[in-house]
Order: sequence, then C-alpha cells, then structure tokens
Amino acid sequence: MDGDRRGWRQCLLSGAVFAVCMAGTTLPTPLYPLYQEKFGFSELTVTVVYAVYAFGVIAVLLLTGNVSDAVGRRPVLLWGLGFAAASAVCFLCATGLGWLYVGRLFSGLSAGLFTGAATVYVMELAPDGGASRATFVATAANMGGLGCGPLLAGALAQYAAWPLYLPFVVHLALAAGSAAVLLWWLPETVRERRPLSTVRPQRPGVPPQVRKAFVPAAIASFVGFALFGVFTSVSPAFLAESLNVDNHAVSGLVVALAFFSSTAGQLAVGRVGLARSLPLGCAGLLAGLALLAGALHWDLLSLVVLSAIVGGVGQGLAFRGALSAVAQASPADRRASVISTLFVVAYAGISVPVIGVGVLTGPIGLEGAGLVFIACMAVLVSTAGLYLLRRPVRTRT
Repeated sequence: MDGDRRGWRQCLLSGAVFAVCMAGTTLPTPLYPLYQEKFGFSELTVTVVYAVYAFGVIAVLLLTGNVSDAVGRRPVLLWGLGFAAASAVCFLCATGLGWLYVGRLFSGLSAGLFTGAATVYVMELAPDGGASRATFVATAANMGGLGCGPLLAGALAQYAAWPLYLPFVVHLALAAGSAAVLLWWLPETVRERRPLSTVRPQRPGVPPQVRKAFVPAAIASFVGFALFGVFTSVSPAFLAESLNVDNHAVSGLVVALAFFSSTAGQLAVGRVGLARSLPLGCAGLLAGLALLAGALHWDLLSLVVLSAIVGGVGQGLAFRGALSAVAQASPADRRASVISTLFVVAYAGISVPVIGVGVLTGPIGLEGAGLVFIACMAVLVSTAGLYLLRRPVRTRT
C-alpha cells in the first residue's frame, strides 16, 4: 500500500513537471497581438512564428525520439526544461522578430524532448495495474499544461504590469522548481542505460503489429492538434478583428477552454471505454469543426466558445484513446519511439495546416481561410471515423 502511494505521488509529481514544460509552449498565445503592434508583422508571420515551434518538436522527435530509452528519462527531461528556460529568456530579451523565432524554436525543442519521454515516464512511475489512470495523468498534464499557458499569460498581460515580460519571469521560476523536483524527488526508471553515442536518428515508422491501431490514431491526432493549432495561433486575431474582443485574458481563456475541455474528454474515457473513445472523439472533432465554421460565418463569440469546448472534448477522447491503443500495441523496447512517431504526426497538424491558414488569409481573408481549413479537416476526421467503424481498434482497460 505504501508503495502504491509513493508510486502515485511520483506519478503526479512527474505530471506536474510535464504540465510546467507544456505551459511554456503556449504562453505567448494571447501576447501575439501585442508583438504584432510592437514589431509590425502580419497574420501570416504569426502563423509562421507559431509553426516554428512545431518544426522544432518534429525535428527532435525524429532525431532523438528514442534517446530517453537509452540515456534515461531524467537527463532528457532536464534538457527539456533547459530549453524551456532558454525560450523564456529569448522572449524576455526580444527586440525584434528574430528573437521570437529563436524563442519558439527553443520551445519546440523543449516540447519535443518532453512529449515522448515524459509520457512514458509518467506511466512507468505509476504502480502496477495503474496503466489506464497513468495514461490519463500523462495526457491531462500535456493538455492541461497547454491550457494553463494562455490562461496565465492572458491574465498577467491584462491585469498586471509588464505584459510582455512578467509571464516569462513566472515560467522561469516554475521551470527552476521543476528541475529541482526531477533532481531530488523523482527516480530514474530506465534500468539499463546506454551512452548517448549509441543513439541514432530514427525514421518515422511503427512495427507491423502496431499499424492497425496507429492509422486511425494518427489521423485523429493530426486533426485534433490542427484544430488546437488554429485556436492558439489565429483565434486572438479573430476575436479582436471580427468580434472586437481585445481583452487578453478573454482570448487566453477561450484558448485555455479548448485544452481544459480536452482534459475533460480524457477523463470521460473511463466512462465510455477506450475502445469507443476514438470513434466518439472523431465525432466530437467533427462537431467542433462545424461550430467553428458557424462562428466564422456569423461572427458569434458563443459559437467560438462552444467550438473550443466541443472540439476540445472530442480531441481529448480521441487523443487518449489513440495514445492508449498505440502504447498497448507497441513492444516495450519500442514504446517511447512509437509514441514519439505518433506525436510527429500530431505536431505536423499544428504546422502545415496553420501555415496554410496564414497563407490564405491574405487573398481570401481570415474567415475564408478558416472555412477552407475546416473543410479539409472534416474530410480527414470523417475518414478516420469511417475506418474505425469498419475496423474497430481493440484496447485493454
């Protein structure tokens, strides 16, 4: 019993460290209008700055997605926190657009190191028999942390002094505290560690026995992250330009609602079951996209909020189901690398489609670009849903 309590305490502590790192990646979201005003750049530039983060994530996952399997989880997570701190320093020193690019790149490197390694680390610290709850802790820490970033930055930017500085000072302090937790209170879970020189870049790919589960999981993850990508990159501009909402706390709250709703969707998996979470998540994503289309067409804040909530719940259902199905189907010695491959697909969803929206905003406007994005994502998620109806993915509870 004492061992179980210690295991869950360590699992939750590692989840908190995970959340701190991910919060830093969305911290600039409600601040982009302030940076646009300060440095004078377009909406396309906002989407490119945002997407640089995703490219950093993908590069790390491809080059070192399996590094924690070799050198251990804690060294990788400490490096991730180091890059998170470097990102905050770049934003604190920002005197031009170049600083934002470098800061977002460091943020992407941080998230890339954390996503696969921290997810597996949280699961490994949980007591025996707690795989399902540990998966929830990991995915909730991921999405909950992403939601806390814009909520914290928006509130500080609106109601405190130094809106472009204070959020990053706070995050630096949180990152330092997280490093202390890793160093002194959390154990290493990789028993047979190898030198860093044994790590080789990996190509995207999954073992044959994982592919049946991986295909619909990857599609649903791509669409869910793409929806979040649009919310976190261009929703502040839409709220300001089309709805005359220039309160940074409100724009941060709208984005945070999507991520917190994702956490609620992940919690609901316990009721609906892992096997049904993927198809139900696809249905929720489709509904969220439809509500977002209505919000763009009729300029209604209520539909933006509903889209964030419904789409977030759908993403949470789909993402936890996807992660569980892929993790359970993967061999133990390939689990971190396969999960990293899933995240490569997911983070591609917050780069390519988001830049596409930015490119289309010039010729057809933000509303038209958003509707094109929604149509493309609706086709993808419908394809995944139909696939799952024909070939359900089996998972263990």
